[in-house]
Amino acid sequence: MQYDAIILGAGAAGLFCAATAGQRGPRVLLIDHNPEPGRKILISGGGRCNFTNLHTAPDRFLSANPHFAKSALARFTPQQFLDLIEAHGIAWHEKTLGQLFCDGSARQVVDLLLEECAKGQVELRFGQDVGAIEHRDGRFHLAGASAPALVIATGGPSIPKLGATGFAYDLARQFGLKVVEPRPALVPLTLGGDDVLFRELSGVAAPVEAICDKARFREAALFTHRGLSGPAILQVSSYWKRGSPVEIDFCPDAPHGWLTQAKRAAPRKALRSTLAEHLPDRLAQALAERLGLAGELSGLTDKALNAAEQRLARWAFMPNGSEGFAKAEVTAGGISTAELSSQTMEANKVPGLYAIGEAVDVTGWLGGYNFQWAWASARAAGMAI
Repeated sequence: MQYDAIILGAGAAGLFCAATAGQRGPRVLLIDHNPEPGRKILISGGGRCNFTNLHTAPDRFLSANPHFAKSALARFTPQQFLDLIEAHGIAWHEKTLGQLFCDGSARQVVDLLLEECAKGQVELRFGQDVGAIEHRDGRFHLAGASAPALVIATGGPSIPKLGATGFAYDLARQFGLKVVEPRPALVPLTLGGDDVLFRELSGVAAPVEAICDKARFREAALFTHRGLSGPAILQVSSYWKRGSPVEIDFCPDAPHGWLTQAKRAAPRKALRSTLAEHLPDRLAQALAERLGLAGELSGLTDKALNAAEQRLARWAFMPNGSEGFAKAEVTAGGISTAELSSQTMEANKVPGLYAIGEAVDVTGWLGGYNFQWAWASARAAGMAI
């Protein structure tokens, strides 16, 4: 069977690329080894799919080449995908920080993508392993089909229970493309050593500012039985490197000198009680104990309180790892952007070979950014095929 394009992977990027290309006229085949499409879409956003972010900008993506994503993101915006959502009659809402969700189910987004594929008369094959892939006579041959264009949209290895694998990287290497070392991103971090004591706070969450290198995120952090999670931690995890600390400002809104001011205002109050005005009781108690400052504030020197304030503003944790690809929302790293055209997502050295979405070394922040990269990179390739 001969096609104009074969797309591997029926996730967000693959489905949207197939729909885009098919509606322009080319005969498109979409193949996925999973028995159903859009598995990651269905579990995203707590089952409501955080399908884009209104604040999408290139500086909210990680890549060895921070400029690579600019072209695709500029040519397909969050508003354009939102227009498609509304055209399909899908109700939506903005949650926080520009994050857009379906009012109903993430299934609506998968149905939208399948309907768009149907408009482009895309042939769908689910539950099919592709086997060997060959490139000869200007065509890619696989699974009893051939085409002059092949799109790698199989994502990364995050959440393997949904069928995710490193297939994209193996295929890229087969065709001589470099791969930036993949690593788990948007992932909970694990604690060891002295930090293990914080595991007793499992289930406690607080609004904080998490800091890793130059990255800073103000959202909630959550203590778990293995370490640290919550939006703020997931965000900085993408920037974290083994051997580096993650710092937390437990009272990001407190003014300079706030503990000495508290002593003046209520000298008989204990540090734990003062911290509890800003933080959950269990966390306030744990921090007070680790600071080693017991008794009334009046019995503590300004120097000791200022030192405590500074530590609370940059409390250093030393993660010993992460919860890995099993719990990572996305994969950082991937097919090197140096190998691809930022305009079309086509491989520079292999005409007709494209890579899009999570398979590529472009990773967005938490909150709909990775979906927007999927749509934008898919549209770029789909318009070029």
